[in-house]
Amino acid sequence: MSAKTLKPSAHTLVIIPTYNEKENLPLIVDRVRTAQPDVHILIVDDNSPDGTGDLADKFAADSDKIFVMHREGKGGLGGAYIAGFHWGLDHGYTVLCEMDADGSHAPEQLCRLLDKIDEGADMVLGSRYIPGGTVVNWPKKREILSRGGNIYTRIVLGVKLNDITGGYRAYRREVLETIDLDAVGSVGYCFQIDLAWRAIQA
Repeated sequence: MSAKTLKPSAHTLVIIPTYNEKENLPLIVDRVRTAQPDVHILIVDDNSPDGTGDLADKFAADSDKIFVMHREGKGGLGGAYIAGFHWGLDHGYTVLCEMDADGSHAPEQLCRLLDKIDEGADMVLGSRYIPGGTVVNWPKKREILSRGGNIYTRIVLGVKLNDITGGYRAYRREVLETIDLDAVGSVGYCFQIDLAWRAIQA
């Protein structure tokens, strides 16, 4: 197959932000590599005091598909993803994905996001609130607040996204290239809402 006919997902980067994820990192990396052996992984570590960054470096030393970005201080999830997006775009990836290190985003479902990208979608969100979706290790109160926040945001913004606060996503590079990533200053759930809204408007 020539480079011209390769699917967008043939050059995919999975961005995994970390802060004190030393115990979780080996499992999530192994699951990603098992589920999608051809994707590349960028671990963005915020100077974890538990040694997560050092462990990530060991993974990178053993694989040409794993990379590590070390950031000074705890810069937050949104900042980690923005830094990862810039790195991925600079290195020519055609699809860039968000994934948490704690296992709440199942790598075994990544194929479903990438299939939708290959079918022509610009952005795909893995939803917790559709048939087959679920939340992992959340107290009921947090789940209720999340569902309520999603419904409110959908009404206010007028978007038809089932889980606009969710962080399991895949983007085509063309979408991210049209967004002023450095202007996305929101944090927490607001970061995911902000980025999704900008992607829709792009």
